Amino acid sequence: MLKEKVTIVTGAASGIGLSVAQEFAADGARVVLADVNEQKLREEAEKIGQSYFTADLSKREGCKALVDFVLEKYGRVDVLVNVAGVQTVSPIDTFPEDRWDFIISLMLSAPFYLTKYVWPSMKENGWGRIINLNSIHGLVASEFKSAYVSAKHGLTGLTKVTGLEGGPLGITVNSICPAYVRTPLVDNQIADQAKTHGISEQEVISNIMLVKSSIKKLLEPKTIADIAKFLCSSAADSITGAAIPVDGGWTAG
Repeated sequence: MLKEKVTIVTGAASGIGLSVAQEFAADGARVVLADVNEQKLREEAEKIGQSYFTADLSKREGCKALVDFVLEKYGRVDVLVNVAGVQTVSPIDTFPEDRWDFIISLMLSAPFYLTKYVWPSMKENGWGRIINLNSIHGLVASEFKSAYVSAKHGLTGLTKVTGLEGGPLGITVNSICPAYVRTPLVDNQIADQAKTHGISEQEVISNIMLVKSSIKKLLEPKTIADIAKFLCSSAADSITGAAIPVDGGWTAG
């Protein structure tokens, strides 16, 4: 399905991005892993025999340099998977302004720039797949996450617009909106909250993180990678502009 498809995956040094890179590589794609963490990125890329590019994607220049590198190396881009992201939890009146700027740049502006820069190649080839790793917070909000929720809601809108524009060109654009995924960052949050509240880690998952979900289970990164692969398959040819919830029923109520 993905054999020889030139694929960019951002945030690929760990977590969901790494799992996407691994699964796509195993399916025969030519993957370029991108991240700001050069040492970890190089180690993971070498493990799966794929290329990598170190870039600060919160800056427009970093986005352009990444796409230029891939086009120079392979001559085209077939698939773009935007995963890179961070989180800051703070009340609105004390939310760090520099952190707001960084989160919006990395999680909303970067997907736009990368989409813009790969678009001519996909348009010329008459085929392209862009997958934005969104969040349940691209559909609903939670307190104290103003920048993250704003960026993800913006990503939902960007997905819809580019999905409409890309359809006649053979380019589909979709976003995946998961609830909590088991990544090192989330595992650390669980441990910290368990200690703070004096409860078990499972109680943190069920009673705090997934209180609004009917399925009280963390998602695994591979699950998200498998959905991303499906969106590149012929079965998904007519799916575009969609924000696909993978949330254990969070948004069903």
